Amino acid sequence: QVQLVESGGGLVQPGGSLRLSCAASGTIFSNYAVGWYRQAPGKQRELVASITSGGSTHYADSVKGRFTISRDNTKNTVYLQMNGLKPEDTAVYYCKGWFGPLYSWGQGTQVTVSS
Repeated sequence: QVQLVESGGGLVQPGGSLRLSCAASGTIFSNYAVGWYRQAPGKQRELVASITSGGSTHYADSVKGRFTISRDNTKNTVYLQMNGLKPEDTAVYYCKGWFGPLYSWGQGTQVTVSS
């Protein structure tokens, strides 16, 4: 089963950018679809963006045009490039990998957008 570790979170001013990484180990990661989710305090976890094993992508309406998900299977890593960050993007960001009935979550990385 895949193990996932997120990194790249931090504090950024509104309008700024961050790139999150989701590094995988333990399996053939290229077979997995991967999604970036986020959870703000008091809110449900929501899907932000996802990418299939074939590279097809999907975005939540709230991040379209600002966030880009990509993957580098040679590095077993999925990225989330976040531009034009807004205070409402503040949340813990998690990556999830799934392949058929198998799935794993990372531990999360905090993103705070504030002046």
